[in-house]
Amino acid sequence: MTMHKDPLVIAGRAYQSRLLVGTGKYKDFAETRAAVDAAGAEIITVALRRVNLGQDRDAPNLLEALPPDQFTILPNTAGCYTAEDAVRTCRLARELGDWKLVKLEVIGDPQTLYPDMRQTYEAAKTLVAEGFEVMVYSMDDPVACKAFAEMGCVAVMPLAAPIGSGLGIRNPYNLRIILEQATVPILVDAGVGTASDVAVAMELGCDGVLLNTAIAAAKDPLLMAEAMRLGVDAGRKAFLAGRMPRKLYASASSPVEGTFFE
Repeated sequence: MTMHKDPLVIAGRAYQSRLLVGTGKYKDFAETRAAVDAAGAEIITVALRRVNLGQDRDAPNLLEALPPDQFTILPNTAGCYTAEDAVRTCRLARELGDWKLVKLEVIGDPQTLYPDMRQTYEAAKTLVAEGFEVMVYSMDDPVACKAFAEMGCVAVMPLAAPIGSGLGIRNPYNLRIILEQATVPILVDAGVGTASDVAVAMELGCDGVLLNTAIAAAKDPLLMAEAMRLGVDAGRKAFLAGRMPRKLYASASSPVEGTFFE
């Protein structure tokens, strides 16, 4: 199966790339655009509280480097610590660019950047009721992820590890449970550090991966962006192909019967 016949569908829209990338921590917007191109990403997440999308008319605007007619801009609520602040930020996104597809995150602890699940749930409930298409950042909790899907979120994004940690997928078993009961796309968000991490996520059956620091903080961001793109593609193809069963003992690659010398 070729990748172009296997789109990622979120809120009724199809995307060829399953790699979503952020825009923070780059030296300038030119490097941001180059990294996005190398990653082959179509959905670009932007921290509305930290990046100018038109709030300041006198400052450089990210949309000049990443035009909305070429990319799906995904405003996020990074930096919000209450449901009220997150909802207000999403409403601002709707006013600025008529964006209703949003990434919701409500942080509960400044050291780990783990989400406050109670505040996230309250914000998600309000935003869904207001017609937003919510992609929600969550702990890797199967019960919580199921609840977000049932309330109407268009995608659920459990973390692999703390944001920016680069630790990779710490709990593949929870992810497997989340995937088994999924009714909306499941995308790993936060904590991946290198291409093998995204390949593991995709091999588990995740629908996509969202990352930022792993590319922006690499010694060669553009080369890492390409590696991430290839890792996502390889992992997805391996998942679709279906891996061989694991066995405790060896199994000969060639059959023993019918050899030339018996």
